[in-house]
Amino acid sequence: MELEKTLRMNSLFAFYRPLLTPKQQEYMRLYYGDDYSLGEIAEDFSVSRQAVYDNIKRSEVILQNYEDKLHLVEEFDKKQKLVDKLKAYVEEKYEADNELLSLIDSISLDSMRED
Repeated sequence: MELEKTLRMNSLFAFYRPLLTPKQQEYMRLYYGDDYSLGEIAEDFSVSRQAVYDNIKRSEVILQNYEDKLHLVEEFDKKQKLVDKLKAYVEEKYEADNELLSLIDSISLDSMRED
């Protein structure tokens, strides 16, 4: 599996997971998150590899369609880059200001995504 696609799908899944059915969520989690093969998922759910493949491909399209309409991942990435830039600036110019550094850490979007 291509690493770039896996990272992309995991990002989309992190934002839009609740919009998928429970079965879609489980297949995507196992396939992209836990690196299960199609065969392993098929065996666990007593379905064909083709059924798993079709479900995952449909889920990928659904996630990408949500992103195309809502742009949540794109906006998150833009804001995270700005927060990272701000943090680097503060660390360079205000390295002794622990309160300022702490405040920037508290707005880090990476920590928000994991919640």
